[in-house]
This record gives sequence, C-alpha cells and structure tokens, in this order.
Amino acid sequence: MNRKIITTNDGSVTIHIEDWNESYHSKHGAIQEAYHVFIKNGLDLFSDEISILEIGFGTGLNAFITYLEHIKRNLKINYVGVEAYPVAAEEVLQLNYVSQLKAEQYRDIFDVMHQSDWNVPVSVTETFSLTKRQQFFQEINDENIFDLIYFDAFGFRVQPELWNETIFERMYNALKPKGVLVTYACRTSIKNAMLSAGFKVEKLPGAPGKREMLRAIK
Repeated sequence: MNRKIITTNDGSVTIHIEDWNESYHSKHGAIQEAYHVFIKNGLDLFSDEISILEIGFGTGLNAFITYLEHIKRNLKINYVGVEAYPVAAEEVLQLNYVSQLKAEQYRDIFDVMHQSDWNVPVSVTETFSLTKRQQFFQEINDENIFDLIYFDAFGFRVQPELWNETIFERMYNALKPKGVLVTYACRTSIKNAMLSAGFKVEKLPGAPGKREMLRAIK
C-alpha cells in the first residue's frame, strides 16, 4: 500500500496510508494524542513498577514518550510492543519525535527502540526493558501479566476485526486484576465488545479533535 510521512497539527509527523485514508496517529496532533490517551488517562494511574502491553508498536512514539515519562516519575517499566508489520527503517529516519519532544539527549534510546531485534527482550536501561513482538493481535495469549494496555490499533473503519469481543477477551486475559486498557476510540460497538469481554468501561474526554475515548478496567 502507498504510504507517506505527513505532518500533524502539533508539528509531529505520522505515517499516512493513502489506500485506506488512515494514519498511524491523529492528524490533529500525534504527540498530543499520545500524551492525552496513553499517559494522562493510562500511565498516570500507576506508580513504581509497571508492565505495559502496546497493541500497535508502529512508529515507537508511545514507547518513547513512556520512556521519557518513566524518567520523570522514577518508574521501572517492562514494555512489550506488538506489531504485525514493522515500520520500515527509511520511514523511521523521517520521524521527528526526538526533536519535537526536545529530547535530543535521548536520541540513542529512540534509535535502540527501533534498531533492536524483534522477539528478544532488550534492557534499554536498568529501569526500562523493551520486547518488540512481531505477531498478529489475534495470536496474543498472555495471561495476568500486564498492568496497562495501550490499545492503538488502526481504526475500526479499516480493520473492524481488531475491535471485536474476541480481541478484547485476549486483552482482558492479558491484564492483571484491576489492570487498565486505554484507547483513543469511542464507538458503541467497541464499548459493547469490551463489556462482553468482562471489562468495566468508561468514556472520557478525547484527545484534541476527538470528542471521547474509552478506558476499560478488569
């Protein structure tokens, strides 16, 4: 499929899939969306040591922002990012997240996140471990491992099969009791799929340009 790098409204870039008219992040602001959905309404609920599962590692933006936040908050994080189709190396070179986040001193960390091998745990630092798993979301079979899930799959319009009850049952099983799943999406069918999987679900104000988002609790 045809892909190109585009600049979102907050100055950060994303990858746009022209065939689907779908982007990896919100066109209203990739960085803004990541902070609002996954940090403010996800990571903010936790302290100390935490295990995170990201559904859709993609450009590595969420992982990198989480790394930056874990330093500020003195956290220890085990981060697992699942991606069926890794972003190409030439696309990674065009991502401007390090400069937009004013994080030049951590550029090597961003590089390590993308250059490290898939399916192998990597100690990025003593307090942040990363495992990138190349697999389909339907193949996830973890049980009671994660405290938090960043559910950042492509939208329901283009991949409805990633937003059904079966997928959310896998998410429910992967979480520890009282674990949390956050996503940018807020569609009635998605909320119902979460409820059917056993989650308690709440609607929250969405990221800039979006009215609402969902947070689900095991």
